[in-house]
Amino acid sequence: MSQPVKSVSKLSRSVGENLFLKGERDEGQKNAMTRRPYGPGQHGQSRRGKPSDYARQLKEKQKVRYSYYLSEEQLRRIFKIANRSQKNTGEHLLQLLELRVDNILYRCGFASSRRQARQLVSHGHILIDGKKVKTPSYVMAVGQTIEAKKTVERETVRKKEDAPTWLEVSLQGKKAKVVAIPSREQIQTTIEEQLVVEYYSRLT
Repeated sequence: MSQPVKSVSKLSRSVGENLFLKGERDEGQKNAMTRRPYGPGQHGQSRRGKPSDYARQLKEKQKVRYSYYLSEEQLRRIFKIANRSQKNTGEHLLQLLELRVDNILYRCGFASSRRQARQLVSHGHILIDGKKVKTPSYVMAVGQTIEAKKTVERETVRKKEDAPTWLEVSLQGKKAKVVAIPSREQIQTTIEEQLVVEYYSRLT
């Protein structure tokens, strides 16, 4: 399944926000938005005017895609699941994204970026409830545990206090447990999910 084809730096610049797609390497003066705080391409610096509602919706949808490293097909499928539920569509969309195995690895600090997390899962380095899982899109449930095998580089592990409160993390054992479904307030993102809902609602 196809993934975003632009360079990682251009993905951040295209939505006008540092998405930290390279993990810690995107911090400080090295990130693309600090060096070139405008859109990619020869007309990136000359774009003016207030964006239309559609442009804002499209930009926010793309931000979700790039942040969680998804193809359009993947995101559209997740939206359909969220839209069919009885919950708030936007919040449920974010919850489904947050509970993906690749995102949880990133949130725990067992991978420096979601892209690296996807590789760890695909290469068979991750166990869920003791069983190997090789599908990055697997959605975890409350009570399930995830373990990063010894082949994961130790340098990728961040501080325990950086992990969200809906995860119970053991850095020493490189394990974590989902202890709750994250509320909107617990999801660390600048995404305006209602704009994403409005974008896809145009297509239904």
